[in-house]
Amino acid sequence: MSTEENKRLVRRFYQEIDEGNLNAMDELVAEDYKDHSPPPFPGFAPGREGLKQAFRLFWDATPGTHEIEDQIAEDDKVVTRLTARGMHERDLPGIPATGRPITMTATVIHRIENGQLAEKWADKDVLGFLQQLGVIPTPGGTSE
Repeated sequence: MSTEENKRLVRRFYQEIDEGNLNAMDELVAEDYKDHSPPPFPGFAPGREGLKQAFRLFWDATPGTHEIEDQIAEDDKVVTRLTARGMHERDLPGIPATGRPITMTATVIHRIENGQLAEKWADKDVLGFLQQLGVIPTPGGTSE
């Protein structure tokens, strides 16, 4: 696949997530997908099934969108800088629903193999995410 096709694959991946279409993961993601930066909650299966479990959890608890800010591709890798926005409508493990809007930035690297996402590395603002949910106090000593 060309670098432009790889970028389109990653954009489609986020579009399908935003639409709640996790069945598309069977086409877009390799069965033995390796997430080097998994969510901060335990208990997900390995591979594509674990990815689907994680996105189902977040889709149900914090429905929202991913806005791609920048995307760079070279060889079999695509780097995407994005902003995820949602609403904390349902409980996350150990975090009761707050009804608050949430925003999280991330830089994600996907490796593509045989036309599917095979690996992922991500640098996410988990601290800011947990502060927005009131789990960790903000620098002023209060949770928002």
